[in-house]
Amino acid sequence: MGNTMIGHASPLAVIKGEDNQTRFAAIKALIDQWHPAKIVVGLPLHPDGAEHEMTARCRRFANQLHGRFALPVELVDERYSSAVISAKRGEVIDDRAAAIILQQYFDQHPPH
Repeated sequence: MGNTMIGHASPLAVIKGEDNQTRFAAIKALIDQWHPAKIVVGLPLHPDGAEHEMTARCRRFANQLHGRFALPVELVDERYSSAVISAKRGEVIDDRAAAIILQQYFDQHPPH
């Protein structure tokens, strides 16, 4: 989640679920609670910027978010977002990586 007034991102939650229905229900609950103006999705790329299978899956996910929730969706290059986080083996860092991706978006689009 992030504050567009000051351009600051912070971790919120890790969404878990065994199927898409469960995961999208959790996303809907967060949208209903926080009323975001837009959704930012990390776009995985190879180190040289080339796309791969996960890139296509993330683009499809972004399109699904836009279609289901009628919110603008922005894609942000997520290369190395997890690499800058120091974590213990097996520790879930998805929420912190998401905050880094959102912070990258804010840094590229400063508040007016």
